[in-house]
Amino acid sequence: MVRPAQTARSERTREALRQAAVVRFLAQGVEDTSAEQIAADAGVSLRTFYRHFASKHDLLFADYDAGLHWFRSALAARSPEESIFESVQSAIMASPYEDWAVTKIAAMRAKELDTGRIVRHIRQVEADFAEAVEQHMAAAGAAAPGTDERMRTTVTARCIAAAVFGAMEVWMLGEDRSLPELDRLCRQALTLLRSGIEDPVG
Repeated sequence: MVRPAQTARSERTREALRQAAVVRFLAQGVEDTSAEQIAADAGVSLRTFYRHFASKHDLLFADYDAGLHWFRSALAARSPEESIFESVQSAIMASPYEDWAVTKIAAMRAKELDTGRIVRHIRQVEADFAEAVEQHMAAAGAAAPGTDERMRTTVTARCIAAAVFGAMEVWMLGEDRSLPELDRLCRQALTLLRSGIEDPVG
């Protein structure tokens, strides 16, 4: 069993490696950056680097993983009495990362990695995001598995995740990549979901 102190230390190490990689990647590019350089900048051994990441390319997804960790913590801090839509919106905007760095890393991912790999990873993060929302809703008093209420909770969580990730995709492709714009788009997506989306064909 992993002790809390070990878990906290592991998270600090991963974050140090993530930050060191971002600085190196932005300064000299992914291909000209080595795992040895990232490990040295983070103050850890190469062996420790590989304990946390299989390759330097995995660090191109570390912003998603770290953001999900922050999202879970921020969501858990919200009141169970609050609307799930408001809780999710507030938790998203609690992320400590600067939008310019997220945008640059996303551009590097698109340039350096196979599109299929990016899509698979983003789908996994979206699924983890939905799971976090579902767990928060369940903790707030959803019914046990196998009931209609459980179905409502699961579908709601997955729809919220799809709306948020759709908004993030629009944000990444748009000209305004500021945090206020991300906040606006996520709010708009959740409002559309909450009010019911009209059938574009019907």
